[in-house]
Amino acid sequence: MKKVLKFPFRLAAILVCFIVATSHPVHLYAQQSSGAPATPALRDGQHDFDFNFGTWKTHITRLQHPLSGSTTWIKLEGTVTIKKVWDGRGQVEEIEADGPTGHWEGLTLFLYNPQSHQWSQTFAGGSNGMLGTPIIGEYKDGRMELYGQDTFNGRSILVRGVWTITSPNIHKFEQAFSDDGGKTWEINFIGMKERIN
Repeated sequence: MKKVLKFPFRLAAILVCFIVATSHPVHLYAQQSSGAPATPALRDGQHDFDFNFGTWKTHITRLQHPLSGSTTWIKLEGTVTIKKVWDGRGQVEEIEADGPTGHWEGLTLFLYNPQSHQWSQTFAGGSNGMLGTPIIGEYKDGRMELYGQDTFNGRSILVRGVWTITSPNIHKFEQAFSDDGGKTWEINFIGMKERIN
């Protein structure tokens, strides 16, 4: 009698362990696949700067002494040429402009990072021939927004660059500095571009 009672008990215990062991992973998988929110795929932004290719007439307004309380602006007129590299995943912008302070030259390198799906924008001035610190960002809310950290007059600052596309033939770049961690921003560079056909 004792042997008959032990066998069903052991069999029942084995069956319970088998059911728990085989159903538990399925149960977990069902929770993970149906209960967890899906991670949204990053959008492919490698063509977000395509609007910039070509030759442009530019109207530049620069704040003479940023982050000093100055309100003196300098106006320059010139030409900008943007060439495609790496099948559009990069581009080189050459700027030549003239104003009351003389001739001004600049070069901007734009590069797309396929892992982060973001663009970097790095400027080099013709006066020193050195690339500066990049600003990095992506297309959102109808415009390109890029941010970075840099130093200006020995102070750590944040830099923001915003590209606004008005039409296929007109767009604007606006740069601003912040020396209070992004609470306030001072615009110090506005570049308007009109396409030369």
